[in-house]
Amino acid sequence: MLSQSLSETVSKLARTDGRAVEWARSDGYVDYPAAVEAMEARAAAIAAGEAPELIWLLEHPPLYTAGVSSRDGDLLDAGRFPVHRSGRGGQFTYHGPGQRVAYVMLDLNARGKDVRAFVRGLEQWIIGALGEFNVAADVREGRVGVWVERRGPGWSREDKIAAIGVKVRKWVSFHGVSLNVEPDLDHFGGIVPCGIQEHGVTSLVDLGVPATMDEADETLRVSFRRVFGEVQPGRAPV
Repeated sequence: MLSQSLSETVSKLARTDGRAVEWARSDGYVDYPAAVEAMEARAAAIAAGEAPELIWLLEHPPLYTAGVSSRDGDLLDAGRFPVHRSGRGGQFTYHGPGQRVAYVMLDLNARGKDVRAFVRGLEQWIIGALGEFNVAADVREGRVGVWVERRGPGWSREDKIAAIGVKVRKWVSFHGVSLNVEPDLDHFGGIVPCGIQEHGVTSLVDLGVPATMDEADETLRVSFRRVFGEVQPGRAPV
């Protein structure tokens, strides 16, 4: 049974016509500028009524991206990996092998035109996918993304396991979410992830969950259907 908060989110985000969202995956590593170009073209086509909605799953080679709220001081090692300025919301983040990036091109014209509900839906999507692995996760007031609480004898801390950064143009979204499956967590050390210094970063494998990328993709698909509706096979833009 859906929780009341999730049920309310789903009711706001469900398409009025019930159309399925295309679901596609790129193998190998996708160049970031090529991905942004493809996303923007697809979002424009969706806004024009010329293409269906799309969820695009991929991995990038190691790189840093800077959102519209990024601070130069949060880039700690500018020479470590390529740095790409991005039009998405948020601050600095890392993308790389072992991290599932899901670019979300949804038509909010058909989903209530409620950006707050949309972002809440993205959060619930990731939380639900992690729940399929029996990983308890949640959001935190004043912090972007999805977090897990870790405890040991005499200590506890909160680590970030997924990032969210989206842009909406003509009520169509692009950019999206990233879930840490098994990335090299040391690669996050070249930035202050999302401007937050006092907390760490984790992954499914770091938490002791030996998940494969295929398994992560399946949990994302299952959870997405609960929040946003049905999916159907699609073709990756790149």
